[in-house]
Amino acid sequence: MAGLNILVAFFASTVALCQLLRWASRRFLPDRLYQCTASELASSFQLCACCLELRMLLEIGMWGGGYGPDVVTTLLFLLFVAHGFTFNKASGNSAVSLQDFLLRDSPLLDTVAKLLAQYMGMEAAKVLTKQYWALELTEFHMIQNLMAQDCSSSLQTSVAHGVFVEGLCALCFHLVILRFKSTRLIYRVPIVALTVSLLSYTAGSYTGAFFNPTLAAALTFQCSGNTLTEYSLVYCCGPLTGMVLALFLYQGNIPLLFQRNLLYSQKGKYKTPKTKALQASTAKASDNLKSPQKRKAPEKKAAPDVSRKAATLPAQKRSS
Repeated sequence: MAGLNILVAFFASTVALCQLLRWASRRFLPDRLYQCTASELASSFQLCACCLELRMLLEIGMWGGGYGPDVVTTLLFLLFVAHGFTFNKASGNSAVSLQDFLLRDSPLLDTVAKLLAQYMGMEAAKVLTKQYWALELTEFHMIQNLMAQDCSSSLQTSVAHGVFVEGLCALCFHLVILRFKSTRLIYRVPIVALTVSLLSYTAGSYTGAFFNPTLAAALTFQCSGNTLTEYSLVYCCGPLTGMVLALFLYQGNIPLLFQRNLLYSQKGKYKTPKTKALQASTAKASDNLKSPQKRKAPEKKAAPDVSRKAATLPAQKRSS
């Protein structure tokens, strides 16, 4: 239990350190430069460092302390809740940054700056986490140092199946992001965290379910078992393909490439009336047109009565 407490303390310290970095950089940097560099660097560092520690618990915790997938999944959910409330519009995910670029929400220069900042944050997280493990504060860290030279790959299936799994996870993840993008933060963060936890629990045994090229590069690219090309196909091409497909399914188009909506018809501002309502309105209009004629008809019939009365008046006078 002491080892788990130290892990939780590491998570809290990492989040606090990155939050301090965000606070300091926001005071001295313009907003646009802060969002593209410091915010993404801090978020990438926070995400990769916490997930490196969590992966260590997943690999060693079961036989080193009896911590199974249920504990890891719970911690993953809590971590992504913390990430969601502290990232401040950053993602730490290169696929999400490219999605914003395809949506025309982020210019090309800003997107390149975000990708570079995410890479720097990922490399810093790898270095500092290894230095933290070298302190061997728990038995987990001591075992991790012995295994660090020959870590096991997260890709436990074929390359084609791995591309499919990562692409499907990315498809679900990005659909959730797009659907709840404009939702209030207090509702959006738990929904995204729950989605990540469910996808990781379901597909983690196949590829690790990263659906984030930056995170995958930190956790499994350096491990033996597969080549760099195979890792790139699974953890880069798979998530990016899923992201583009999710964007196309949700939007009906790719705003950066073409504006025409190929899936959904554009509804007009005003709804066209149904045929029955149209017939009823025309019937009422015709009745209104006929009603003045009906009202004038008695007036025409009253004219002969007046002439008859005028003709009978002289006859009555004569008789009198």
